[in-house]
Amino acid sequence: MASTKVFLIFLLAALIATPVVVAQLGSIRISGVVFCSVNGTLDVINGLTPKIFLNASVQLRCGARNVISSTITNRSGVISLVMDSHVNTLPLLLINCLLVVATPLSTCNASLPSVGLLASSLNLVNIGIGGVGGVISVSLGPIDFILNLNLIL
Repeated sequence: MASTKVFLIFLLAALIATPVVVAQLGSIRISGVVFCSVNGTLDVINGLTPKIFLNASVQLRCGARNVISSTITNRSGVISLVMDSHVNTLPLLLINCLLVVATPLSTCNASLPSVGLLASSLNLVNIGIGGVGGVISVSLGPIDFILNLNLIL
């Protein structure tokens, strides 16, 4: 997984540095769905697909708990953030950042833990080149939101 990220980072850097392509990295979009589950995909209590986690506060944290951006999940449990690629570089986001659900998991289901926070590292979802001047668009998403008992607000 890590080697794939490193390869994609170097590939994107090569595309940006190639003199034949007069392109620049536009904004970086981060989106995904947050589920009401300790492991992101499975309701460990009932073995069912979990419900979505709506109105949850989600933070993009980089480094030592530095909150770079935040949002609230919508009625479909979807998060959406747009990052300025000149301020937050792609390697920084992929290697050094986590999406953290700052709302306790017990808020969406009282039978789930109230200690710890859901967190996910980021994954490259899509790279596209288009528009006038060949602007490169990058989409990132969470790998899986997993309960981390060591994370605090």
